[in-house]
Amino acid sequence: MTQRREGREGPEWRRPDASMSLLSDLFAGKVLDPGYAEAAARREAAGKDRAARHGPLARSGVPLVLILVGLLIVVAGAEVRRGEPAAAEQRSRLVAEIRARTARTDELQRRLDTLREDTQRRRASALARSAAGRRARHGLAAAAASAAATDVAGPALILTLDDAPRPGAGDRGPAEDRVYDQDLQVLVNGLWAAGATAIGINGQRLTPTTAIRTAGEAILVDYRPLGTPYEVTAITASGRSRARLREAFEGSAADRRALLLRERYGIRYDVRAGDRARLPGAGTLGPRYAREGDRP
Repeated sequence: MTQRREGREGPEWRRPDASMSLLSDLFAGKVLDPGYAEAAARREAAGKDRAARHGPLARSGVPLVLILVGLLIVVAGAEVRRGEPAAAEQRSRLVAEIRARTARTDELQRRLDTLREDTQRRRASALARSAAGRRARHGLAAAAASAAATDVAGPALILTLDDAPRPGAGDRGPAEDRVYDQDLQVLVNGLWAAGATAIGINGQRLTPTTAIRTAGEAILVDYRPLGTPYEVTAITASGRSRARLREAFEGSAADRRALLLRERYGIRYDVRAGDRARLPGAGTLGPRYAREGDRP
């Protein structure tokens, strides 16, 4: 049975089951529109044609690229291995030179200390011959003590800072588990504020112009490298003065900061009393003063 449909060009006849053609196509596997099917066929034919033209070249190009990459890796590894002995030798030479120069500097410092002590004895002997000389000697002694230019000894408060324990023998540990220059700066300023008469770090006397800095992983005091642990010695005039110093320092901002470093990062922080400590003089300071007409 057929049905009639009116069209522009006159009556048009169609099958009654024409509306079922979509379902028929689905069951038959014809899910694409003829236009889509034709376009897909053209793309497939073009792909086969390109593969036929470039297939051998493409198949040989991938292994070639892999071989080149492998050669580059091998050459780079060989260059690194070739440079390792030279780098190690250069590092050993630099370390030996640093140690030699440090030993030479220490020797010169000892000679300087000896000459300074001899000069002070001769000067004191010369000034003691007259009343004016004795007054001058007293004034020089007071100025030298203020400038940390002479040796000092007495009861002390000794504080120790050290990096947190390391997991391995050669492991430096995380950066936050180390002692830095600002940690020592805060500690030293806290001791000055508490009333210390003289302060030294690892035996290195501090002056009013001493700089505590970091160079790489080393801490420098007046450009002299220090090693861990860092022992800060604060000398006072008497045992009673030491007790007052400890009372003033404990609970201060510097003390609380060091305790926080110990609690949070495992930094070693100890405080103990010393009956008799000695610090050497820091040497003569270069005079620096302003003159009229100088400009910054």
